[in-house]
Amino acid sequence: MSRPALEVADIFRDHGAAWRRANAGHVSLGQLKVMSAIERCRTAALGGHVARCEKCAHTQISYNSCRNRHCPKCQGAAARKWLAAREADLLPVPYFHVVYTLPAQIADIAYQNKTVIYDLLFKASAETTLTIAADPKHLGARIGFISVLHTWGSALTHHPHVHMVVPGGGLSPDGSRWIACRPRYFLTVEVLSALFRRLLLQMLVAAHDAGRLQFFAEHARLADKAAFKAYLAPLREIDWVVYAKEPFAGPRQVLRYLSRYTHRIAISNRRLVAADHKGVTFKYKDYRIEGPARYKTMTLATDEFIRRFLIHVLPKGFHRIRHYGLLATGARAAKNIAHARELLAVPSRPKEPETPEAAIDEPRVLPRPCPCCGARMIVIETFERGCEPKHRPTPAPAAIRIDTS
Repeated sequence: MSRPALEVADIFRDHGAAWRRANAGHVSLGQLKVMSAIERCRTAALGGHVARCEKCAHTQISYNSCRNRHCPKCQGAAARKWLAAREADLLPVPYFHVVYTLPAQIADIAYQNKTVIYDLLFKASAETTLTIAADPKHLGARIGFISVLHTWGSALTHHPHVHMVVPGGGLSPDGSRWIACRPRYFLTVEVLSALFRRLLLQMLVAAHDAGRLQFFAEHARLADKAAFKAYLAPLREIDWVVYAKEPFAGPRQVLRYLSRYTHRIAISNRRLVAADHKGVTFKYKDYRIEGPARYKTMTLATDEFIRRFLIHVLPKGFHRIRHYGLLATGARAAKNIAHARELLAVPSRPKEPETPEAAIDEPRVLPRPCPCCGARMIVIETFERGCEPKHRPTPAPAAIRIDTS
C-alpha cells in the first residue's frame, strides 16, 4: 500500500508550532499531547528497530508508532487486533446497523461537556435499544450489541452520534431459546426515537441538577436551571434522528463494517488532497446528495483545519467502543455467547492454542516478508527514542514502499 502524498502529521509539523502559539491558553493538554504524538509518529523521536532478510540480507529501518488513538497512521493495526478478538464472538444470524444522533442544540453544549454528554449518549441509546427489544410487543428478547462513538461529520464538524452493530435476535427471558428478528427488520425506528429522546432529556436535566454540566461563552446563561429547561423544551417536540440500515449479508460483512468504523478517526490521510498557501484541501461526502455528485472537495484555512481536527480529541480514559447486554464485557465469551451458540446449534468458541515455551527464545520475525525475495525478515537491532540505528537500510525496490507499521 503506497504512502499518502500528504499526511496530517505533515500539516502539524509545518504549522503546529505557530498554531499552538496563536492559541495558547485555549488548547487542552490532551489536544497538545495528540498533536505531539502525531508529529513524532514513525520518526526517530520514538525509536524503532532494524530488520534484515535471512536470505538476501535486505535491510530496512522501521520507526515506532505513537499508538495514539487519534493518529491517522496507527489505527490500522489497532483495528486488526481488536477485530481478531471479536471474530470468535460472531453469531450466524443477521446483524443490523442502528445509529443514534444528538440534535444540534445538544451537540453544541456537548463540546463543553464531552465526558458527561458523550457518556449520556451511550447510556440513553443503549437503554433505549435494550428496553424496546425486551418488550414483548416488539421482540421480547435479551439482546446484546457493540456501540461505537463518532463525533464528526464528513467536513470535520462536531456531530456526535453512536453506531450500533446488533445481532438480529436474542435470548428469551428465561434463556431457554433464541428469539430471532423478523427478516430484514429489527425494531421500529419511531419507537426507538421517542424513547431515546425522553431518556436523554431526563438524563440531561438530572446531570444539570447535580452540577455536572458546565457552560461558557454564549451558553453561560444555561447554568441557570430555568434557562436550561427552556433551552431543552423545543427538543421535546421534534423527531430525533435514529435510523436502522439494511441488515448485513453475513459475518464477513459485519467484520468488514467494523474494520471501517471501530477505529476510524475524524479524517484519514487518504482524504487529504493538498496543503498550500490557500489552506488544507480534503475530500468529503455531502450526505444530502445521492449518487457520485455527493463526493466533493473542501478547502479550509490551515488554522481552521487544525482546530476542527482537534475538537474530536476525546477526554483521557474515555471508552469510545462499548459492549452492552449479552455482549457486555466479562460474561460475554464465558456465558452468553457460548449459550447463544448452543441454542443456535453452532460450535462453541475454540480455545486459543498456547504458545510453546521454545518460541520465547526464537528471533523476532516481522509479519511481512522481505519485499525482495519473500523470505523472513528478522529483527537484528532495536534503538531507543531519539537515537539512530547502527545498521543502514537497503534501498527498497522502486515499485514497493515498505510499511513501517
